[in-house]
Amino acid sequence: MSNNAASFVGDIPSHYDSGLGPNIFVDYADLIVQQCQAHSPQSVVELAAGTGIVSKRLRDALPQETRLVVTDLNGPMLDIAKTKFADTDNVEFMVANAMDLPFAESEFDLMTCQFGVMFFPDKPVSYREAARVLKPGGRYIFNVWGAMASNPFARLANEVTASFFPTDPPGFYKVPFHYHDPLVVKADLAAAGWNQVAHDTICLTKTVADPQAFATALVFGNPLIDEIRARGGVEPDDVVAAMLESMHSEFGQGQFEMPLEATTYICEVSK
Repeated sequence: MSNNAASFVGDIPSHYDSGLGPNIFVDYADLIVQQCQAHSPQSVVELAAGTGIVSKRLRDALPQETRLVVTDLNGPMLDIAKTKFADTDNVEFMVANAMDLPFAESEFDLMTCQFGVMFFPDKPVSYREAARVLKPGGRYIFNVWGAMASNPFARLANEVTASFFPTDPPGFYKVPFHYHDPLVVKADLAAAGWNQVAHDTICLTKTVADPQAFATALVFGNPLIDEIRARGGVEPDDVVAAMLESMHSEFGQGQFEMPLEATTYICEVSK
């Protein structure tokens, strides 16, 4: 994935983990781990694992003898993930491209990916790679964000940022929220040979206890910060301040509640 939208490097991983993790990732991580655990896999590979939010929960939920391989395209994200594990934990870390996985055919019982598929530039190719490395009867469990309209924090982040650059608005937030239609996702899966697919759209209400940290991470915790700096003429902290004001206007002062929506897919290999 050479797309800059997938480049989570520099200071981005730390902001991502501390500011975005608690507010938009951990609850869906708990749910996807429950789905994985229910299938009692003996070997698991995680794609686009980021800072290990799902990875740590997987390791805690699965028997220690279960093989767990944690991958991401961005080494700096995995560097933070590694800090969450003890030296004695049975976990392997690897920088890997979802379009060209460095694994043998039929190597794993289960593959999982939280909020990563949207960034893969060729999704059918990534789905074919998933089928290749999974055993017959193996499962690929992943989730994707719903539309911006169903995740208003993303809509606000996109609108606020665009207001600072009206002639050349940054496009980062369009990437993770563009792949929300189950018909499109299932068509891509079918093109890659997957024909046993179930999906479930899950709506949550999240309490944001530290809106300042959340607003900061919405700017500094993803490649949006690179787009802002590349355009110049705007202080990123000013974008954060506007982001915070916009969220308080939409959701209320102090800590607030906001809706989230994502869809989980459970796909079974038939070979």
